Amino acid sequence: MSAGVIGRPRRRRETFPPCPPPGAAPRLGPVKIYTRTGDDGSTGLLGEGRVLKCTPRVEAYGSVDELNAALGVARALDTQGWLAEQLAALQARLFDLGAELSASGPKVLKKLNRIADQDVETLERWIDRLEDELPPLQSFVLPSGTVLAAQLHFARTVCRRAERRLVELARDETIEPRLVRYLNRLGDLLFMMARGANQRAGVAETEWHGSRG
Repeated sequence: MSAGVIGRPRRRRETFPPCPPPGAAPRLGPVKIYTRTGDDGSTGLLGEGRVLKCTPRVEAYGSVDELNAALGVARALDTQGWLAEQLAALQARLFDLGAELSASGPKVLKKLNRIADQDVETLERWIDRLEDELPPLQSFVLPSGTVLAAQLHFARTVCRRAERRLVELARDETIEPRLVRYLNRLGDLLFMMARGANQRAGVAETEWHGSRG
């Protein structure tokens, strides 16, 4: 969705409001990589209980895990470190979100560092800051440009799939609405980050003008 040729990147470094500090992460004891317990097609939840690996809950937190990996690629491609702090914070919060989705009950949930409304508001502030720095959208744009921008666009699509998996899960199980809001806002943020990456590199976005016969 963007207009014409994007201008040269500005000299000043973009600053973002700080991400809320995460809680203390749990420490793991010695862990064996393979256990053979999932050879029957089941997986353990965070807490008690096992479910099939194809259940909507596993699909949901599995998609969040895939999104986290996609952001890891984006961090590796961000050689200038423009998004380093933000992407690191997002990966940490997605780990928290995945843990919340894999929790087997309220006792486990109480021990987790859960996604809060404040996290959604943080994403909105980051989006607003980027929007102020970019030309207004005048048409759809194709997911392209620099390698970093293309990867952020890819991460955006994975985020949208994770969001759909959560909505599907919420039809049958109780899911905190703020989790869906968080992923919804994160998809928007990744789109803006992709646009920003192209602008900083001085690469024009490719407008979509419909199919040509």
